[in-house]
Amino acid sequence: MPVAEIIAIGTELLLGEIQDTNTKHIARRLRDKGIDIFRATLVGDNSSRIANLICEAAQRADIIVTTGGLGPTIDDPTRDAAALAMGVSTVFNPELWQQIEARFQRMGRIPTENNRRQAYLPVGACAIENPVGTAPAFHGMVGDTLLVCLPGVPREMEFLLENAVIPLLEDRFKLTETIRAIVLHCAGVGESQVDEWIGDLETCPNPTVGLLAHPGIVDIRITAKAASQREADDMIANMATKVHERVGHVIFGQDSDTLESVVAGLLHARGFTLYLAMDGIQSPVVERLRNAGIMPMVSDRKSPFDLNARLKELQQEVQHTAKAVGVCFTSDYSEGEKRTSLNLSLVTRDLIINESRQYAGPEGNFPLWASNFALNFLRVKLQKYYPDKE
Repeated sequence: MPVAEIIAIGTELLLGEIQDTNTKHIARRLRDKGIDIFRATLVGDNSSRIANLICEAAQRADIIVTTGGLGPTIDDPTRDAAALAMGVSTVFNPELWQQIEARFQRMGRIPTENNRRQAYLPVGACAIENPVGTAPAFHGMVGDTLLVCLPGVPREMEFLLENAVIPLLEDRFKLTETIRAIVLHCAGVGESQVDEWIGDLETCPNPTVGLLAHPGIVDIRITAKAASQREADDMIANMATKVHERVGHVIFGQDSDTLESVVAGLLHARGFTLYLAMDGIQSPVVERLRNAGIMPMVSDRKSPFDLNARLKELQQEVQHTAKAVGVCFTSDYSEGEKRTSLNLSLVTRDLIINESRQYAGPEGNFPLWASNFALNFLRVKLQKYYPDKE
């Protein structure tokens, strides 16, 4: 199974001006083709640094994929850096220049003189025509390592990766294996608790099991390498069964599922109207539910209010709706205005359930943590007290 490294090029990435989404896309597509990725790197627009990084990666990897730095300006250094790493010079390619001119003509534009820079390639490199942009890509060899240089514009990169690079890799490396992965989402527990439950599974070599913590949520990633997609999916399914047997009570979804989408599905299935009472800090809950298709009836009071009185008011409100459930949540404050806990209440015609959760993380993460815990609280109570569709 070949090994690849990804190099994202651009000083704007290092300065935090834009986010690198290309690496994520490339990594997933190479993963699907059974290619291992052990490193991914960001580097600025400097030919020497890029060339050194390519040479270092060539000592470890069978494939190097770069993105960015193929534009027409002086600060687009990838062509020169690739030539340095390959130990050659760059040379003007008349055929490539004709392709660039034709592309500009189709757009009703005339290429400027600096666009000619894009028609230069390292000696021995093969051009990859770019029918969706003006920056030609190319591939060449650094020793025994295949170097592929792609544009940084995501739309162009994705098109060329799918239509030119993946077929090239399939042919060059006779790719027959695949790497598949799923992510199970947990809520209501911490990462250390999940690790306590499934720690022995995390030592398995294939499929592998790993954890990733977010405020109020823990992800369990299961990844399998196999000769076919079906075999990999079967391996993942078997491992997922073991995970569910141990932690299924805290798993709320998989892959693209979100807490708000799961809660929305439960409310829709039961035909419930949702009432929310808050102390002004939990607006992310409302926004997330609305994005999931739920329009809750909201009472959002920014000033402190009497919790018991508000719960009674909320219970009166749900009494006037045929099928309704209410949720109230407020936060406590410690000295210095730091939030320390979240108070949660579920209100129906027949009962009021109160719970609280302590928070000890960074204050900036509190809104996301609180909204995740509030949504999970609602999810758990709906499933417990209204288990079947009415």
